Amino acid sequence: MNPQIPVNENSQVDGNPRLIRQLWEIKRYPIIPAGILGLIILAAVFAPLIAPHDPEFGYLGDREIPPFWSEEGSFNHLLGTDQQGRDIFSRIIFGARISMVIVITVIAIGGTVGVILGMTAAWYGKHVDEFIMRLVDFTLAMPFILIALVTVIVFGQSLWIVILLLAVFSWNGYARQIRADALRIKTEDYVAAAQITAASGFWIMRKHIFPGITNTLIVVATLRVGSLILAEAILSFLGAGIPKPTPAWGVMVADGRDYLGTSWWISFFPGLAIFLLVLSTNFMGDWLRDKLDPRLRQVR
Repeated sequence: MNPQIPVNENSQVDGNPRLIRQLWEIKRYPIIPAGILGLIILAAVFAPLIAPHDPEFGYLGDREIPPFWSEEGSFNHLLGTDQQGRDIFSRIIFGARISMVIVITVIAIGGTVGVILGMTAAWYGKHVDEFIMRLVDFTLAMPFILIALVTVIVFGQSLWIVILLLAVFSWNGYARQIRADALRIKTEDYVAAAQITAASGFWIMRKHIFPGITNTLIVVATLRVGSLILAEAILSFLGAGIPKPTPAWGVMVADGRDYLGTSWWISFFPGLAIFLLVLSTNFMGDWLRDKLDPRLRQVR
């Protein structure tokens, strides 16, 4: 009687299992979006070291040079130049720094305000909850673009005006989502036990409710990055955002809209940068949601 020969799991049976598992692991993790985000963050942090030219000044003799692969292109200007002779590649790199400053500041302000109001509404309920939720509805009903245009007319263009506008209109999403999670956590047994020991509401929110909504906060903040980038680009495109000649991506797209027929690269490359950043952050947000949500982990 012939003994059974054990089959090695790495043998060539029905293909290569190890290779299949490796490919599946690559599919499960957002390697490409994370790589794009990493490159953009590195460009923002080390912009003065990476950019080959001054982003705000150019030489008129070099205006509207096409990208380096074109016949009239030059390796001195990899992505070409704009109508004022400024290097597109350098302006995109410094534009990444502007975008990161806006995103980090707005998320810090809006997330903090939204978390505080969301937990407060869930914990105290009744009139406090009603007031905060009606305030959320009020801010959601306000026309953001119109208010931004009026604000810029009154106070002028400024980076901090853009940050303030985005922060004022970004906290409501955090407040609504955090309130929903806090209402669920409020009914847990450990919260009831803390109430029996006469713990204060502030202590319970800090020690029990906030740790329970941390995962939700991370996911919401990640998914908000794309909308903030698009909002800043729209404001800059309409002339209500970052003032010229600051190299913001929305400003660059607006500068090239009159040259799309002859110098398409002026608007195309900053628009591509916006697209890649928004798409990457959305992929990362979806991946974090799947990883941090225990219900979705159980499905997998």
